[in-house]
Amino acid sequence: MGGDHHHHGPPYKVPDYRIYKVDANSPELLHIQNVLKSVGLKDPWMRNEVWRYHRDIIGPQNWSTRWGRLFFRKFPLGLALGIATALGFKGYDSYVGDGHDDHGHGGHH
Repeated sequence: MGGDHHHHGPPYKVPDYRIYKVDANSPELLHIQNVLKSVGLKDPWMRNEVWRYHRDIIGPQNWSTRWGRLFFRKFPLGLALGIATALGFKGYDSYVGDGHDDHGHGGHH
């Protein structure tokens, strides 16, 4: 149960952290490293995350790539989930009723 019965590996391979270093190819991490250094701290595990930010892997980052990724990857899923939720509520209300009774305005509730 829950085991890897089909011998499939993870959907991606995480590169060996030793081949990367925090430098200009990962400016977000370089900024964090410099802020930590300014207060006398160091994060020895930061290079484990360089592969997530490295420009050679993820490509150049600017406002158009970020908005494009948001719109084309995230927005359609969010829109579909929003529509499904609205239809679900509408279907539930029509099946169960919305709590309002159409039997007059006075007396019984």
